[in-house]
Amino acid sequence: MRKRAYQYRIYPTPEQAELLARTFGCMRFVYNSVLRWRTDAFCQEQKRVGYPQASARLTAIKKLPETAFLNEVSSVPLQQCLRHQQAGRSARRTAPRPG
Repeated sequence: MRKRAYQYRIYPTPEQAELLARTFGCMRFVYNSVLRWRTDAFCQEQKRVGYPQASARLTAIKKLPETAFLNEVSSVPLQQCLRHQQAGRSARRTAPRPG
């Protein structure tokens, strides 16, 4: 079976470009915020935080008045960035050690 790769280029309208930029910015904010929370939980309490707790944390963050901008974008990419973060952390634990 032969693998193929395709490249696509999109040309969003100004409104779509603004929505994409806002979505990516919110994803970056959520990723960094939850990563800091996970890191602090492990450093201070030696507690590992899984995806369900991170998802609940996202819900709590979205309810804060200073982060109301997170409600302007779809929740699907925000949840997906948490799944990617969890997958990356799991892969790091199961990867063979070099040397």
